[in-house]
Amino acid sequence: MLETESPVAPPPSSPVASDLCRGIARLFARNGIWCLSEMPLRNGRRADLMGLDPKGRITIVEIKVSRADLLGDGKWPDYLDYCDRFYWGLPPSLDRNILDTIEYRPDCCGIICADGYDAEIVRPAPTHALAAARRKTETERLARTALRRLVTGSDPECDAWGRDLA
Repeated sequence: MLETESPVAPPPSSPVASDLCRGIARLFARNGIWCLSEMPLRNGRRADLMGLDPKGRITIVEIKVSRADLLGDGKWPDYLDYCDRFYWGLPPSLDRNILDTIEYRPDCCGIICADGYDAEIVRPAPTHALAAARRKTETERLARTALRRLVTGSDPECDAWGRDLA
């Protein structure tokens, strides 16, 4: 290498949504909230994480790894009808001040900062209780989806037998 050349440092690793999911799932597990990633909702949306706590309350987390990702998301209000609590899941490096503005409804959205190892709730999400019929439907869908993933994960051929999508 010439004296004028310097080694190029690798770019800092950017957060990946799957890492944040893992960190948040660990936080939730310690608190008795068991969750699934990529949970389809009946309105055609897909929750990044959807969990169920010991009291039967449903929590949805929408993961955002960059400012552009956060600013470009106009679909997040569609999740509010399917959960008792809604959180934004962000890496610690992401400026979260925008989530304090009225457009992001801080009155109904909590914030979790996470990495691939753990997570911390930095703003608790208020509870907005679902109607009993909606909670029952969503809890059953979540359970059926979890069971289907468990069974087809251990026996992929089983997926071809039943097309009952939750």
